[in-house]
Amino acid sequence: MSHPDVNGETITTNEFSLNLARASLEKGGEEIHLTPKECRLLALLIQNAGTVVSRRTFMKKVWNTDYIGDTRTLDVHICWLRQKVEDDPSIPSRIVTKRGQGYQLRLAD
Repeated sequence: MSHPDVNGETITTNEFSLNLARASLEKGGEEIHLTPKECRLLALLIQNAGTVVSRRTFMKKVWNTDYIGDTRTLDVHICWLRQKVEDDPSIPSRIVTKRGQGYQLRLAD
């Protein structure tokens, strides 16, 4: 698995490039606008590529809360992010759910 390259405002993998300042994703030569939350979610996933990021970590780092009683908002934001990142969002292969644990970003070698 390739590791992300962090260069100031941009995080680059072998599949896409995330510009943190502009909240935009470049994938396959196309620039895709992200919401600020989607950008923070994707940055957290990229920085932890290959490992599971827990719901608690997402809530703490993206929503600045320790409350995890209802994380449906996280699921909705992940769904929106999948629409922008996945080739086929109905069969996610990059942002995968680890039931009872959280989400994991899988990058191609």
